[in-house]
Amino acid sequence: MTKSELIARLADKLGLPRKRAEEAVNCIFDAMAESLASGRRIEIRGLGSFSLKQHRAYTGRNPRTGEEVDVDAKHAVHFKVGKELREAVEALEPGDH
Repeated sequence: MTKSELIARLADKLGLPRKRAEEAVNCIFDAMAESLASGRRIEIRGLGSFSLKQHRAYTGRNPRTGEEVDVDAKHAVHFKVGKELREAVEALEPGDH
């Protein structure tokens, strides 16, 4: 599902003008991004949780040249699926999607 499809579904389900549904989706995504950017965890019951993982600096290799390259330490967003979503996905039969 794309962001546009999410907006369209929200507008249809709640009978909102598309512009209002877009504002709502953008507001939620902005709040989530701000929370993660400030180092806070996000938990949405039934869906899962988003948190930051710290990756340490390391020396990697350029795959083309084989040259060693220093890779800086960084944060990455980690998603852990919730129990209800995991069970719903596991219940799918092959070919159901």
